[in-house]
Amino acid sequence: MHDQLFDGRPFRVLTIVDQWSRQSPILEAGFSLTGRDVVAALERTTAVTGLPVSITVDHGTEFMSKALEAWAFYRGVQLDFTRPGKPTDNSHIESFNGRLRDECLNVHQFLSLDHAKQLLEAWRTDYNQHRPHSSLGHLTPNEFAIRGQVHGPEKMATF
Repeated sequence: MHDQLFDGRPFRVLTIVDQWSRQSPILEAGFSLTGRDVVAALERTTAVTGLPVSITVDHGTEFMSKALEAWAFYRGVQLDFTRPGKPTDNSHIESFNGRLRDECLNVHQFLSLDHAKQLLEAWRTDYNQHRPHSSLGHLTPNEFAIRGQVHGPEKMATF
């Protein structure tokens, strides 16, 4: 996702959502996001959540990188690319990104990248901890994930 600071400088946001629990383990903001940045975010995330079975990504340059390909190969994670021009292939993240845009990015003026990171993290925390989803039996993503840990669900992430 793209947005801009109050002074007009553009920044990007890497969004990650677990398809099963609808949790967002991280929102990574930066002036640019490379494949190495994606790998670093995944390393931080999977250290806490464990490795997903597969990751669904679009054809952005950060996802087509050798760094992400090598990371996935050495960890046994399948990269599942959406068809170009078919956002319905990745509807979970498209829905999440729409909410993020409407409820956070379009609402705030970001004074700095650090300010944007703070507001993004506050929104992500609220989304995971306080928003029930009808598709999750009216549980929040965190509640659903905690209940499901007993059953050991197959993890898939979307970007």
